[in-house]
Amino acid sequence: MLRVTLAALLMIGGAAMIQLSGGATETGDAARGEKAFQRCYACHSIKPDEGHLQGPNLFRILGRPAAALPGFEYSEAMRRKAAEGLVWDRTTLDAYIADPEAVVPGTLMSIPPVRDPQERADLIAYLSLSGQFKD
Repeated sequence: MLRVTLAALLMIGGAAMIQLSGGATETGDAARGEKAFQRCYACHSIKPDEGHLQGPNLFRILGRPAAALPGFEYSEAMRRKAAEGLVWDRTTLDAYIADPEAVVPGTLMSIPPVRDPQERADLIAYLSLSGQFKD
């Protein structure tokens, strides 16, 4: 499993550059990420005016502390990680999408992990279009 370290973010036509610890660079494409996000729509939305679904709304997920949205009942596992200081940035999102159980043991997220680093980079590029979390 590749671990991601944040090297650079370039928003040019919805593309984001992410340096993988193995030395490879993955360019996330927001258009491909939007298509990949179709597997997430059953439980998540990124529309700012749409409430929570089975999972929390992901609008402005980048920079958001875990389990921080009011009105959503997070799992005990997610609340525990939030208390430990988990914040959703590109590195933690990549790791969580790749293997949710490894990042948040006991998570209720039931979708199969996204093993392809390119697909994860695309998803993160798409999620980043909604901007950064603001208190």
